[in-house]
Amino acid sequence: MAPRCWRWWHWSTWRRTRPPLPGSTPSRSRAPVGPDGCAGRPASAKCGGFRQRFSTQEQPPQICVVGSGPAGFYTAQHLLKHHPQAHVDIYEKQLVPFGLVRFGVAPDHPEVKNVINTFTQTARSARCAFRGNVVVGRDVAVPELRAAYHAVVLSYGAEDHRALEIPGEELPGVFSARAFVGWYNGLPENRELAPDLSCDTAVILGQGNVALDVARILLTPPEHLEKTDITEAALGVLRQSRVKTVWIVGRRGPLQVAFTIKELREMIQLPGTRPILDPADFLGLQDRIKDVPRPRKRLTELLLRTATEKPGTEDAARQAPASRAWGLRFFRSPQQVLPSPDGRRAAGIRLAVTRLEGVGEAARAVPTGDTEDLPCGLVLSSVGYKSRPIDPSVPFDPKLGVIPNMEGRVVDVPGLYCSGWVKRGPTGVIATTMTDSFLTGQMLLQDLKAGLLPPGPRPGYAAIEALLSSRGVQPVSFSDWEKLDAEEVSRGKGAGKPREKLLDPQEMLGLLGR
Repeated sequence: MAPRCWRWWHWSTWRRTRPPLPGSTPSRSRAPVGPDGCAGRPASAKCGGFRQRFSTQEQPPQICVVGSGPAGFYTAQHLLKHHPQAHVDIYEKQLVPFGLVRFGVAPDHPEVKNVINTFTQTARSARCAFRGNVVVGRDVAVPELRAAYHAVVLSYGAEDHRALEIPGEELPGVFSARAFVGWYNGLPENRELAPDLSCDTAVILGQGNVALDVARILLTPPEHLEKTDITEAALGVLRQSRVKTVWIVGRRGPLQVAFTIKELREMIQLPGTRPILDPADFLGLQDRIKDVPRPRKRLTELLLRTATEKPGTEDAARQAPASRAWGLRFFRSPQQVLPSPDGRRAAGIRLAVTRLEGVGEAARAVPTGDTEDLPCGLVLSSVGYKSRPIDPSVPFDPKLGVIPNMEGRVVDVPGLYCSGWVKRGPTGVIATTMTDSFLTGQMLLQDLKAGLLPPGPRPGYAAIEALLSSRGVQPVSFSDWEKLDAEEVSRGKGAGKPREKLLDPQEMLGLLGR
C-alpha cells in the first residue's frame, strides 16, 4: 500500500484536474418512494435542499453496490436518502439477502436481526433493486460494472477466515468458527459441515464475540434453541452432542480480550453451565484497570468477580447441578493440533505458554519456551475473518486484507468505492458498519456533486442483464426472495420457529420455477 500522505495528494490532484460534469437535457422525475422518506415533502424540507444541490438537469446516477450485508444496505440507504434521483442495484452472490445478519448473528440473538426490517424497506424502494445469485468477479467482472454504472461500491465483506498456519490444522475435527457459524445459521456452502460432537472437550482458539457465540451454542440446552431460527439439521446434531467442557483460549491476558460485556454476561448466566477461571490470571489486575476506558474497566471487573469471588445465592443455585462448563485460558498460543493415535482426527492441541510485552491494547504475546498439551476432540479456530480479492482490476492489500482506500474511495481507481469490512478490516459491530457505510456514501455523493464521476447517461442493469443472460446466469429479485421468505416462515410455523431456513440453492431455484 502506498504511503498515506501520497495517496491523499494523488486523490486531491485528480479531483482538481478532472473536468466538471456537463449538464444534460432536463428530465422529469416522479417523487421518489421508499426509505428515503422524500415523497410528498415540500421543496423547503431537507430532501428538497438536496434537490437543489443535485440538479434535476443531471442524468439520474446509476450506482451499483456489491454485497447485500449491512455494509451494502447501509450504503444504498444513504445514497437513496440523500440523492432524490439515484438508482441503486445491489448485487449478491447468494440467492438471499442480508449477509452476516442472516448467516452470522447467533440464532439466540433475534433482536439483532431486526435491522432486516430497515433493509427490506430499502430494497422495496422504487429506486433500488436486489440482484441475487450473481457472483461478481466470476459471472460479471468489476470493469464491466464500472462501464455500466456511474459508480461502483464494493461492500462484499470478509468471506474467508484467517488460517492458524500450524501443523495438524487439516485434521478432521478442526474447523473455522466462521464455517461452524455458517453451518448452524444455514449458509448453503456450510450445510454439509457435519461436525462430530461426540467428544467430551472442545477448544475454541480466540477470545472475541464469535468465540463466545460458538461456545454458547455448543453449551446451550437444545430445548432453549428450539424456538430460534437455527437449522433443524444443526439442532439435531446439538441434541446428540456429548461436549461437556469448552475452553476459550487467548494468546494474551484478561485486559486484552476482544469480547464485550454483554456476551460475557450471557456466558456466566448460561443455564446448566459453570465458569472456570484461574484466579492467578487476575493477580494485580484491580490496580491496573483504574485508568482504562470505562467499557474495558466494567468488563474486566466482571471477569475479576467471576474468577475471585464466591457466586451469589442465585448463581450458586444455578451452577451447583451444572453438568457442563466453560473456561477462559489466557497466555496460550496454538502451536500444533495433536492427532489421535491412528492419525485420523484431532485429539488435542499443543499450546505455547506466553507472556506479555507492553501494556494495555498494544501488549504483544511472546512465547516463554514452555508448552502444554490440552486434550480435546474438537478445535474451532476463531482468530478472525478475512476478505478476499474480488477481481484482478481491483487493488487489494493481502497483508491487511482490505481494499486500499481513502475514506472509501479506492486508491487509483476513480469511480470505485468500498464500505464495511473490506474497507476497514473485520472489526466492529453492525452500528460501526452503519457509520462507516454512511461515510462512503457521503464521499460518493460529494464526488458526484463535484463532477468527478463519468458524465452522461449510463445503462446500468440493462447492460449487465444482457451480459448475465448470455452467460446463463439467472439473477433473483427481491420479490423472489420474499417468496422464499414466505416459504421459510411457513415451514418454521409448525415447529414454533420464526422460520426454517432453506439450505439448498437448487431447491430455492426450483421453488422459484427456475
